[in-house]
Amino acid sequence: MATYTLNDYLNEARKNGQAIGHFNFSTEDVLRGIVEASMEGGAPAVMVGTSEGEADFVGVYEASALVKAVAKHYNFPVFLNADHFKSFDRCREVIDAGYDSVIIDESKMPFVDNMAITKKVVEYAKSANRNVTVEGEIGYLRGSSEVQKKVEVTSADYTKPEEAKEFVEKTGVDRLAVVFGNIHGIVTDQEEKLDIEHFKKIIEAVPGPYYVLHGASGLKDSDVQAAIKAGVTNVHFNTELRVAYTEGLHKALHDKPGETTPYKYLKPGVDEMKKVVLAKVKLFMGK
Repeated sequence: MATYTLNDYLNEARKNGQAIGHFNFSTEDVLRGIVEASMEGGAPAVMVGTSEGEADFVGVYEASALVKAVAKHYNFPVFLNADHFKSFDRCREVIDAGYDSVIIDESKMPFVDNMAITKKVVEYAKSANRNVTVEGEIGYLRGSSEVQKKVEVTSADYTKPEEAKEFVEKTGVDRLAVVFGNIHGIVTDQEEKLDIEHFKKIIEAVPGPYYVLHGASGLKDSDVQAAIKAGVTNVHFNTELRVAYTEGLHKALHDKPGETTPYKYLKPGVDEMKKVVLAKVKLFMGK
C-alpha cells in the first residue's frame, strides 16, 4: 500500500488538473463496487463517505473496519470520510472510531459560530496524530441527497470570497466546500448550472485549501470538468449512485421475484452503481 496521505493525493490531483472522487456507501457491497470501479477507471485513490444517517445504519466502528479491510483486500488507497456531520461531538466520535477525514458542516449557523466549531474539530483531529483531515463548508448548499423537482438557488447563497479567506485562515481546514450554483441531489424541472467565474474569485482570495464540489449529482459533465479545471480537486457524488443501485435492485427483483439469495439480487444493483462510478472517475481523470 502507498504511504501517501489524502492531502498528498489531493495535491497531485491539483498539479495534474484532476480530482479525487468521493462516493457514499451504506452497505459493504456498494463499498466494494466503488473501489472496484475506481481501480478500473485508473484513479490513484478514492474517498468513501458515510453521512450521519449512513453512519448510524452501518455503525462508525463497523464502517472504519470495513474500509480498512476492503483497502487491504484490493491493495488500494481508500480514505473514509464523515460526510456533512453537524456537531463537534459527532466528529469526535468518528475520529475516535478511525475515520480518515471529517466534514464539519455548520454552514447553516452564523459565520462566527461556524468558524469556532470548525476550528475546534480541526484541533481535535490534529490531536489524533494520524493525518486526520478536516473539511469545512461556507455558503448555503440547498437541496437534499434525493431526486427533487426544483430547488431555488440564488447568488445570495454563494460563498463569499472574503469570508472564505477568513474562514480558512482562522480554522486551518484542509479542504473547503463552497457554493457557486451547486445543490444537493438531482432536480428534474430545472437545469443546474455552476458559476465558474464566481468560484475563480474564491480561489483568488484564498488559493491554499483543496476545494470540494458537493452536490455534483445532476450536473452536466462539462460543468464538472470546468470546475476541476478551475481548481476543484475533490468531487462528491451520492444521489446518482443511490438511483442506479435502486433501479438495478428493482429490476432484479422484478425479473426474478422468487429469488431469495441476497448476493444474487443485490449484484445487479451494484453493477449499475459501478457504471456510474466508473464514468465519474474517468471524468475526474480527464479520460
